[in-house]
Amino acid sequence: MEPQHATETQSAEVEPKRRRVLLKLSGEVFGGGKLGVDPDTVRGIAKQIAATVGQVEVAIVVGGGNFFRGAELSQSGMDRSRADYMGMLGTVMNCLALQDFLEQAGVDTRVQSAITMGQVAEAYIPRRAIRHMEKGRVVIFGAGAGLPYFSTDTVAAQRALEVHADVVLMAKNGVDGVYTADPKKDPAAEKLDSLTYDDAMRRNIRVMDQTAFSLCKDNKLAMVVFGMEGEGNVSRAILGEKIGTFVSA
Repeated sequence: MEPQHATETQSAEVEPKRRRVLLKLSGEVFGGGKLGVDPDTVRGIAKQIAATVGQVEVAIVVGGGNFFRGAELSQSGMDRSRADYMGMLGTVMNCLALQDFLEQAGVDTRVQSAITMGQVAEAYIPRRAIRHMEKGRVVIFGAGAGLPYFSTDTVAAQRALEVHADVVLMAKNGVDGVYTADPKKDPAAEKLDSLTYDDAMRRNIRVMDQTAFSLCKDNKLAMVVFGMEGEGNVSRAILGEKIGTFVSA
């Protein structure tokens, strides 16, 4: 009877665990380089995400830099925490825009906000977010961490850890990965295919916000830094194709 029991156990384990990713999109991506939301740009991103649904579980953290940047507003004399809250509300506008275009592409979507606003979004509840993803829904996290002084990079790392994502995908504008120096200023800068967090620290390469970097490094969370420019790059990154720079512990 024992061999039969072993076969039953194997068949019960056949169901493979789907890849789960946390995609970080900056607010500038939504604006297409301008203030506000550029519908064509967001529609294009939504279509790329939609192409991966059913194969990969996707959660998204969006920035709000196309509306407000808390740090920049505070430099103009505004109270930093109030400026940050304005930035967080900007991210929710981007969430709703992305939700709309994803739904138009036939994707079931939920927005979860760290600042409660029941008419437009669910409250951020990690277990519920995981359940949505398991059911094939795309979850979009808005309003940052709900706290001032935290960048959306940090929120992306925190959310990825809390929903047990396999990797954080950092979508960048104007650069297709991590370089040895700023490629815009240094023509000798080389693109790196892979990098460890220790390497990045030793070589003083700024991959992301320092707090976010520490969260990823300390919790051994892998990251892919890739460029938005390029046909289907968002889909490719979500599906796990070799793209950009892979940063790992």
